Amino acid sequence: MKCDEIFAALAMLEKERGISQTFMMDKIVQALTTAYKRDHEGVENVIVDVDEAKRDLKMYVQKEVVEEVENPGTQMSLEDAKKLSAKYEVGSIVNLPVDNVEFGRIAAGNGKQVIIQGLREAESGMVYEEYNSKQHEILTGVVTRIDPRNGSVALRIGTGAEATDAILTAGEQVKGETLVEGQRIKVYLVDVRRQSRGPQVVISRTHPGLVKRLFELEVPEIYDGTVEIRSIAREAGSRTKMAVWSNDANVDPIGACVGPRGQRVNNIVEELRGEKIDIIKYSDDPAEYIAAALAPADVVEVRMADDGSKACRVIVPDDQLSLAIGKEGQNARLAARLVGYKIDIKPKSYKDEE
Repeated sequence: MKCDEIFAALAMLEKERGISQTFMMDKIVQALTTAYKRDHEGVENVIVDVDEAKRDLKMYVQKEVVEEVENPGTQMSLEDAKKLSAKYEVGSIVNLPVDNVEFGRIAAGNGKQVIIQGLREAESGMVYEEYNSKQHEILTGVVTRIDPRNGSVALRIGTGAEATDAILTAGEQVKGETLVEGQRIKVYLVDVRRQSRGPQVVISRTHPGLVKRLFELEVPEIYDGTVEIRSIAREAGSRTKMAVWSNDANVDPIGACVGPRGQRVNNIVEELRGEKIDIIKYSDDPAEYIAAALAPADVVEVRMADDGSKACRVIVPDDQLSLAIGKEGQNARLAARLVGYKIDIKPKSYKDEE
């Protein structure tokens, strides 16, 4: 049966939306065979032959030649087979063409619906692949709606056929940050999940990866690998500690991140709505690394645990004890997360007493 319109529609979809004709044709064939089986009880083997060159579709029902027919849907008698061709024997497979009128009725009833459904699936798959390749990257979205009940924010990410909607939940938003409809914000793509309604894009404004990617965009030395970010500890909206290392002895890793007159780090602080960022130099020496992590407090001594566990005691000047611990313990908490050690901070007078 000539199907010029179907082939023309599939060619247009491939050209305009990049959806493969083969993918769509497979969906149409699947729908046609399913519809035929539904209308003809007992039929199991249905074949649709696609001739792209002639833009032609043909449907056949396959039956096996047997001595005695038990299932008319899948078998035919040797006597009936011989009427079609003398070559058929018991065990032969016969392809019986479906009448064009009936085939046309099935195609007309299912073609449009299948194309629409296949189009949705293809676009959903394209969106999934597009964003799955961007995991752990920064995306820019436009705030489209704010839910007053739970505080979640709907964003429109991307443009054209690859655009998708994402939800920034209240737990992934920076505390104290106020968003408004129409505002453009940067988010971190945590994960992409396949869902029945389409891919679900999981995004965050609180993930430490957001800070890392912002520095990669802002600092050329990080982007080209000269400077490495070894560790990040973050309490979103308040403070971040970041350890950096230079692979070039002539490049200061902290200076590269700060930039001329602090321009680079200030641009990131502005994007993070004033979040403080402490940049320290990474060291392979745990004691030196821990001392640096407690900045801006000075450290007198770092005593590593004798049992080899990841624990230490840090001695600081008496007048800097509160600075080392930080407001509500934040400085010590972030330092411990940054270096991966349990840190016990004591004043110098405590050491003198010992």
